[in-house]
Amino acid sequence: MDNCIFCKIVKGEIPSTRIYEDDICIATLDINPAAMGHTLIIPKEHHNDITDNTDEALLGHLFKVASIVGERQKERLSADGFNVLQNNGTAAGQSVMHLHIHVIPRYDNDGVIGLWKPLEPSMEEIAAMGEKLS
Repeated sequence: MDNCIFCKIVKGEIPSTRIYEDDICIATLDINPAAMGHTLIIPKEHHNDITDNTDEALLGHLFKVASIVGERQKERLSADGFNVLQNNGTAAGQSVMHLHIHVIPRYDNDGVIGLWKPLEPSMEEIAAMGEKLS
């Protein structure tokens, strides 16, 4: 994609701080991090999101790289844990329409309580939702 910022980063047309690269993807530091060390795993082949003709081998590889990056964050940044996030569509927070995974280092007492406010549905509501999604 000619106007995709992540495609330009992959091609080296836009500078980035790469911390990992292989034939399939790159891992680069996010320039608007949620925490220092926040990393983006970006496939070299353009896919708009996780549903855009993305095969399971690619998805498996991206998540394997996410685990490698997360382990580095724990070892080298002394992170206590890490979040792995993948957003699809603007309603879910996707701002660049190129498949990517966020790996965000987390620390005990970092002030981030959670990623969402839990709902409190009844078991009947959960069962009805299960039927819709089955």
